[in-house]
Amino acid sequence: MNPVLLIVDDEPSIRELIGLTVEPLGFEVREAGTLAEARQALAEEAPDLILTDLRLPDGNGMALVEESAALRPAPAVAVITAYGTPESAVEAMRAGAYDYLSKPIDTNRLRALAQHGLRLTQAASAEPEELDSDLVGQSATMDAVRSRVARVARSEAPVLITGESGTGKELVARSIHKASLRARHPFVPVNCAAIPEHLIESELFGYHKGAFTGAATNKKGLFQEAEGGTLFLDEVGDLGLSVQANLLRALQERAIRPLGATREIPVDVRILAATNKDLEEEVEAGRFREDLYYRLDVLQIHLPALREHPEDIPEIATALLARRFRRRDDPPPPILSPGALDRLRAMPLRGNVRELENILERAVSLTDGDTIPAENVQGGRERAASEAEAAEEAAAATETPMGGGFQLDHHLAEVERGLIRQALEATGGNKTAAAHRLGVSLRSLRYRIQKLGME
Repeated sequence: MNPVLLIVDDEPSIRELIGLTVEPLGFEVREAGTLAEARQALAEEAPDLILTDLRLPDGNGMALVEESAALRPAPAVAVITAYGTPESAVEAMRAGAYDYLSKPIDTNRLRALAQHGLRLTQAASAEPEELDSDLVGQSATMDAVRSRVARVARSEAPVLITGESGTGKELVARSIHKASLRARHPFVPVNCAAIPEHLIESELFGYHKGAFTGAATNKKGLFQEAEGGTLFLDEVGDLGLSVQANLLRALQERAIRPLGATREIPVDVRILAATNKDLEEEVEAGRFREDLYYRLDVLQIHLPALREHPEDIPEIATALLARRFRRRDDPPPPILSPGALDRLRAMPLRGNVRELENILERAVSLTDGDTIPAENVQGGRERAASEAEAAEEAAAATETPMGGGFQLDHHLAEVERGLIRQALEATGGNKTAAAHRLGVSLRSLRYRIQKLGME
């Protein structure tokens, strides 16, 4: 049985163009010229896909977007907008439309949109896939995050992920990608804050040979690397205004122009963006384009700080240990003692999950055994105090009066012995962990221990 596409538009020529374009793809086409006719068509037959104009003689096509969501199974809905009215398309996607098509209609874009909409409808009828198991935590807060991820994964609309640094915004972006129909295509993350402003455009859009000094060959940008998949713009609030303008154009036109190119290249990419800034404040301050903000903030997921759901800390910590440390050749990581868990819960963890991960990595390096004790769980202040004490001891070892019999090699060896001894004591004799603390390889540490007669 062929899939059914309902076209809702008051212009017969538009309906004819759409029909002629999608029928070769295997769609059976139904037509409606008004909102009333569309509702009648829905009452008679459930389509697999609806493509509706927003401006209809007897109402707004937005009503169909909202009403179709109540149907079971719910058809995928895309909207048609007049050229230069992207705001209405954004509003429709917030209401549940998966995509939009601008007039004049690009038939290549129409084909891709129709095929993708059909896949969405078929996926909605199938058994839902489980979300990424890395999104752990049994609190109502994390339940809400997972629920939101599942909902936005079904859409094609841009998603803005907000939250403090270290809350796991990239993890959420990856989860959205994995749960979407783009999961088999690339997920390309880019840290906008880490790339110098004069390089960001060539990184995003690529360049052609001869575009600038040193451009010896053509180079694909990250938009092209993410073709068919997802481009994750982390720290998007740090982009300069000139790059923001080109990014906005890429989102509007669904095409990019590499540096030095004479024509645009169509791209099929979903955009996920993240920021720890308040972009509304950035807009008011003139540091972020308002039109780009509304383009990115079609759908939003806010990640709470870890202090807002401390009941999840034990499960998150256990998951971090399992994921982070079992990748190594070492034995399985030790478990957290009840005292260690209590200490973690009591910490402010202003750096959120990222700080928690750093604390756990240090705790593992200090632990020689299968259980992490409370004293090995050290926050920033405790760690700073411990390192300052070690530095003072090392400095004290060098405070030897320099007389005629002073021997530099001897005193350097004593300092080295002292540092190695401190590292071994701090790690309970674990040479692998001690080498990590000292910033040397295990082989190098063993050689120095033997050379210094510390066996």
